[in-house]
Amino acid sequence: MHVQTAKDAIRTTVEGRREALLGLSHRIHAHPETAFEEERAARWCAELLADGGFAVTPGAGGLPTAFAATAGSGSVTVAFCAEYDALPGLGHACGHNVIAAASVGAGLALAPVADDLGLTVKVIGTPAEERGGGKALLLEAGVFDGVDAAMMVHPGPFETVRFRSFALGTLEVEFRGRAAHATLAPWEGRNAADAMTLAQVAIGMLRQALPRDRHVHGVVTHAGDAPNIVPARSAASYELRAARAEHLAELRRRTEDCFRAGAIATGCEVTFTRPEPDYLDFRDDAALAACYGANAAALGRPEPVEKEPFAMTDMANVSHVTRAIHPMIMIGDGSAAPHEEAFAALAVSASADRAVLDGATALAWTAADLAYGTA
Repeated sequence: MHVQTAKDAIRTTVEGRREALLGLSHRIHAHPETAFEEERAARWCAELLADGGFAVTPGAGGLPTAFAATAGSGSVTVAFCAEYDALPGLGHACGHNVIAAASVGAGLALAPVADDLGLTVKVIGTPAEERGGGKALLLEAGVFDGVDAAMMVHPGPFETVRFRSFALGTLEVEFRGRAAHATLAPWEGRNAADAMTLAQVAIGMLRQALPRDRHVHGVVTHAGDAPNIVPARSAASYELRAARAEHLAELRRRTEDCFRAGAIATGCEVTFTRPEPDYLDFRDDAALAACYGANAAALGRPEPVEKEPFAMTDMANVSHVTRAIHPMIMIGDGSAAPHEEAFAALAVSASADRAVLDGATALAWTAADLAYGTA
């Protein structure tokens, strides 16, 4: 099959699935589910793929709201990642309903021509991108084993082909001291709130010595129960960001040392917990990105812009083990950004609907280019 013939067939299939894909996007948007709770979204995506001839494995990688759907039997395996988790309190203000529908659409469009192109097509339902590192967990479970290229599109306030992201690490901290009456016998106490205060002062000093591409920020979540009792426990939740994954480990060590200093100075004990896997920095494939950019331009998409790292995604972890792209596809007029209330409304606008169809088509066309060795 000639590549243009394949692309024409792909576009025809996307158009033929218009109602189903936009219906999927709007249904997910209307029923937001947060990390690891995306039962309906995962089921709706899987059902549409099964209707399109995919063999679907629910609960992929041991995650109940993940799935892996496969069609074709070619020697080159391409995977489309379908995110569908919502933000607490904001619903789909990151537009994951658009991502899910575009990835499902790309898979459905490729399935009829997969064997002619020598492709195995996968659509992987990836829960918990906003918090929880779903893709990192699926990687560890082997769900991405054998994938030659992984792709997705993300809605945003601008169009970009070469996506850049920060690496992100999370840190939960707890100090344990000893309670005592704050007036009668304060010397018998070990003040866990003071330990936290000293640690935060140290972190403030650390920030002065950090390069511009490294950031530490957090909140105290517990600092005592009553003003007349020396606090025996304090706790905080912190995030660490670095432009490169290899810098994140050093930043974590230095930050933890600040908390250790607070513990030593006050005679308290400190413990650290990582609530989720680290999100690495995204490293896109230049050839795949160039093909996607050409395909997006052919669909009349806006001129792409170049951006410095500005976000975090667990798709970055996938990019460290296989070829990957994560372009941004513009919705709206650029006045609203992800994680804003206004962006949630945009995620079911006419421009978002177009992004679903254009995103599905451009992703599937890029997979066809990969099959023909042009990517």
